[in-house]
Amino acid sequence: MSTNDSPEESGSESGPAGQPPRDVPPQDVPPRDVPPQDVPEKDEPAQPVQQSVPAAPPEETGRQRLAAGLWPPRVSRAQLIVALLLFVLGLGLAIQVRSNSDSSALRGARQEDLVRILDELDGRTKRLEEEKQALEDQRKELESSSNQAEEARRQTVEKERQLGILAGTVAAQGPGITLKITDPTGQVQSDQLLDTLQELRAAGAEAIQINGVRIVAGSYFSEENGGVAIDGKKITQPYEFKVIGKPQDLEPALNIPGGVVQTLEKEQATVAVTRSAKIVVDALRAAKQPDYARSSS
Repeated sequence: MSTNDSPEESGSESGPAGQPPRDVPPQDVPPRDVPPQDVPEKDEPAQPVQQSVPAAPPEETGRQRLAAGLWPPRVSRAQLIVALLLFVLGLGLAIQVRSNSDSSALRGARQEDLVRILDELDGRTKRLEEEKQALEDQRKELESSSNQAEEARRQTVEKERQLGILAGTVAAQGPGITLKITDPTGQVQSDQLLDTLQELRAAGAEAIQINGVRIVAGSYFSEENGGVAIDGKKITQPYEFKVIGKPQDLEPALNIPGGVVQTLEKEQATVAVTRSAKIVVDALRAAKQPDYARSSS
């Protein structure tokens, strides 16, 4: 140890053991490499930094949004069930509307027309019931008869006679009416005579003869030389109908309000209806041999 080193000098440099030195000036630390930054000058204002913003997609039109919502279709089971129920409901409504439109003609009909239609329906129902009863009686006779072959032959002959009356090849007689139409002004046309014939058929007429012409299923009316022709044969007035049927049904059918008699009287025609216990229909039609049809029995 040197004698020149005094305790004060040594104490000024370092303190006691473990204590940091006192009154030591800070040492200069070399600066790190920091990139220079652009610092705006005091007199120039700072410029905003422009950032790139993505462009917004074009706005869709209402039609495009609707098309996107409808296609592709996304249908669930519940929606299918609802659609099926709506279809069934619409079908039922359509059927109901159609049935209402079909019956609208009857709703707008006059009371006289409704009465006539009701009478025709009652007459047809009664005739069908009688025909049904007759067929049942024939069946019982065939089942209970001891000689079924003879009974079958008898019924065949009776059926042939009935068909001959309808076909006009056999004369017929029975109760009925006589209808005479006098037309001095010539206003009655063939279509009005056809309406009269249809009314008689609807009332249950079984055999009809007009001015010597037998009326059958294929008869037709036409205008010929200013007059009326039936099946190509011209007839002159007065037009006389000989009708076999139930008089109690035939006469009321002609005289109902708005019926045949009133319609013909509006044309200045005179109509006379006479009941009779015996009407003879003797005008015949030639039996035609079918060219192709043959009996299957």
